Amino acid sequence: MYQRDLDTARRWSRLMGQVEKNLGKRPKDLNSLLFLIGIHELGKGVRTFSKEEKQDLMHIAICKVLSLSGYYQLEGLDEEGWPHWKLVKKLPHFDLLEQEQLLRQHVIEYFEKEFRWNLEP
Repeated sequence: MYQRDLDTARRWSRLMGQVEKNLGKRPKDLNSLLFLIGIHELGKGVRTFSKEEKQDLMHIAICKVLSLSGYYQLEGLDEEGWPHWKLVKKLPHFDLLEQEQLLRQHVIEYFEKEFRWNLEP
């Protein structure tokens, strides 16, 4: 394992602990955090979401975190207040493990920037 991967794993562990401390429940996985990010970015609070809305929340979160590296740009909000994103930089071709690692790194960065959490090991 490379040093960068070890650093990401340590920062991920700290992130999961911080989220648990703030919410009282440890997120199950990356998808759980993406769902929380989607709810936060939608800005309408916690409520019951349909299956389609849950998929949209995940998409919002992925676009938001990848926008930190310039892959997506916010186009605006629709009439119901849902954000819409535009792909502005081609995503690299990764296998599933590399995709998950990329998303984890960006989720960590999101929480560091949005909530000013220090997740350095």
